[in-house]
This record gives sequence, C-alpha cells and structure tokens, in this order.
Amino acid sequence: MATASARHILVETEEACQDLKEQIENGQDFGAIAAEFSACPSGKSGGALGTFSPGQMVKEFDDVVFTGELNKVHGPVKTQFGYHLIEITKRVD
Repeated sequence: MATASARHILVETEEACQDLKEQIENGQDFGAIAAEFSACPSGKSGGALGTFSPGQMVKEFDDVVFTGELNKVHGPVKTQFGYHLIEITKRVD
C-alpha cells in the first residue's frame, strides 16, 4: 500500500497562504513558518504530519501528496479546513 510523509501549513485565506509560500521560496524555513503561522496543531512540530496512506486525509490533500513532486512546496491547496501549503517529504508507491 502506498504511504507518504508530509508537512503542511494551514491558514484561513488564500492570500496569507500565497504570502507564506513566497517567504519560503525566498529562503525562510518551512518548519519555522509552520510553527509561527499554522492554525493546525502540527505547526508546533514544524507542520509534520507523519506517515499516512491514501484516504486518511481529505481528498484535495491526498491528490497533491500522492501525485506531487517531492520536496517542493505545493499550494495554496483549498480544503474544508482552509488553505494549505504542503511539502511531501517521502512517498512509497
């Protein structure tokens, strides 16, 4: 069964999400940004979500994690929870 590991940052607006993505692309640390700005409790651990399988996250999240490029910041990705930046750190197909 496929598994993946990822970290994410969750914010309320697409604009905030895009701003944080630009900060990361300009050299800011993903984990530090997650710790400061993410609305998800995982922010305290740099946004790390651990290892999970398809179907354990909402569809929009899974679609990115199980098809996207590794070690790249993806997003903004809109879900029922808000807007995410997602970095896929590992995937086993």
